[in-house]
Parts: sequence; C-alpha cells; structure tokens
Amino acid sequence: MNTAARHSDHAILPFLAVATGIATFGGMDALMKGLALALGTYNALLWRCGAAVVMAAVLFAIRPSKWPEKAALRLHVLRGSITSVMAFTFFWGLARTPIAEAIAISFIAPIIALYLAAVMLGERVGRSSIFASVLGLSGVIVIVAGKLGQDFDSDAKWGIAAILTSAVLYAFNLILQRQQAQIASPVEIGLFQNGIVTAILLLFAPFFAVVPDFAEHGPAIVGAAALALVSLLLISWGYAREQAQALVPIEYSAFIWAIIFGWIFFAEPVTAATLIGAVLIVGGCLIVARRRPEMAEPEQVAL
Repeated sequence: MNTAARHSDHAILPFLAVATGIATFGGMDALMKGLALALGTYNALLWRCGAAVVMAAVLFAIRPSKWPEKAALRLHVLRGSITSVMAFTFFWGLARTPIAEAIAISFIAPIIALYLAAVMLGERVGRSSIFASVLGLSGVIVIVAGKLGQDFDSDAKWGIAAILTSAVLYAFNLILQRQQAQIASPVEIGLFQNGIVTAILLLFAPFFAVVPDFAEHGPAIVGAAALALVSLLLISWGYAREQAQALVPIEYSAFIWAIIFGWIFFAEPVTAATLIGAVLIVGGCLIVARRRPEMAEPEQVAL
C-alpha cells in the first residue's frame, strides 16, 4: 500500500469513530427514554451516570493513567457541569416528544458549534463544511415543517423548549469536546465527565433520589451506561484527531438512528417528510466524510 493510500485510510478513521459513537449514543437515547418514563428523568440520569462511573473507573485503573493536570481538570469540571444541565434538559424533553423529533430539534447545536469552532478554536470554516451543515439543516427544516400542522399538547411544548435549551448548551459542549480531547485520553474524559455529572446530581439526591427495582430496570441502566461510555470514548478519540468543524456535521446521522430506534422501541411513525429530511441529512454527512484533510499532528492519547 502506498503512502497516499495509508494517509487516506488514516484520515477516515476519526469520521468512522465519531459516526459509530453517534450510532451507539442513539441506542442509549432509546434506553434512557424508557428509563425516564419509568423512573423520572432525574433518577434515570443519576443511576446511568453512576453505573458509567464504575465502568470508567475500572478502565482508568487497569491502564497506565495519571491524575490530570490542572488545565485538564478545569476543563473536565466545566464540561461536566454543562453536561449535567444539558443532559437533564434533553432527557426531560425526550420523555415528552418522539425521539426523531427531539433529535431534529437538537440539530440547531451543530450549526452553532460550527461557527463557535472558528471563534473559540481558531478553525477556518471551509466551504464543504458550510455546505454540509446547510444541507443537514435543510433536512431538519423539512422534518419540522411536516410537524407544523399537528397539535402539540402543553407537555410536548415544554419538552420542545427543554430540548432547545439543551441544544444551545450542546453547541458549546461540542467545542469543549475538541479542546478536552486534545489534552486528555478518552478513558480519562469518560471517567471525569460521568463522575462530575454524578456528583452534581447527588446534590439533589436527598430530595429526588429513589432506589429503582434493579431486577426490572437494572439491565436497562447498565446497558445505557455502557452505551454512553462507549460512545464517549469513540467520539473523544475522533475529536482528538480531527477538527471540530469537520466532525460536527456527522452529528446529523443521529437522526437516522432516532428514526430506527423510535420506530422499534416506541412505535413512533416515520412520515414522508421524515424520510426526505433524512436523505438530506445523510447527504451532508457524506460530503464531510469524502473530505480529505491534512493529517492531524499525533496526539498523546489512545483508545
């Protein structure tokens, strides 16, 4: 295999890692929606994050790891704090809206993040990234337009508001994700993010925490924690090796998984507008995947 071919294969790996992480996260969303409906959003998130901390701690312990530097620790705390609010508002809204609609609404985040990358990370926004994002956003608009004629009850409207709030926080989170991935290993990120979110949630435990029936809900809690952790590891690995502006449009592929899991687990219908929008979203992702960037500088992290 010649040098150009090896370079091409290496360049595509971050895209594949992030795309796989997004798919894994879609499965976690489906499990979390069921848990949020059964246990309430707070307890679903508390027990899932707690289980993920145990899993990440085991990985952290068996690998040659050291305590993070102050700069990394500050970034862990900042992202973990934002994630705690972001995750709660998203899953609260998800329990009140179909998965596909929730993901569609949340796609305002990658658009915001694309330009935050230019402001905060000094990345140059290329034409292909802009076009891919516009194409993906067009798909979301088609989907939302197909829902405008339907009546939403008060609960669903509050759910949409919660998801929009989460989306704004997620845009900032995507940029922190790139900064964090450059100075910390995926396992370290998984441990500290879940640990900080769990610590914040525990502050409210005296008021809201309830011990679930683990015989009934334990498998879903463990499954959601495992999927969330694997997703975080894969996405962190990818963001350590590629610019945020190139990877952000791949977030649109989450909608495809939302359609699949929403239909399988909750019998949520798939409309013509949903399918047309999905085609546009996939088109945007393929444009980004075809891009051949210059090889990133080697990172001192590994999955």
